Amino acid sequence: MLHLGWAEVGLITLAALLVFGPKKIPELGSALGKTLRGFKEEIKSSEETEAEQD
Repeated sequence: MLHLGWAEVGLITLAALLVFGPKKIPELGSALGKTLRGFKEEIKSSEETEAEQD
């Protein structure tokens, strides 16, 4: 993936907590998950469409 170690992940998590606060983090995670799911579905449907055209 991005080759992040535990120290980097911890630092990013701490920075996110400081910037957004603990109440906002679950909302951001949910939104990110929905966005990634949407991208994944679009890529999958795009690949299926290309396969049908061949």
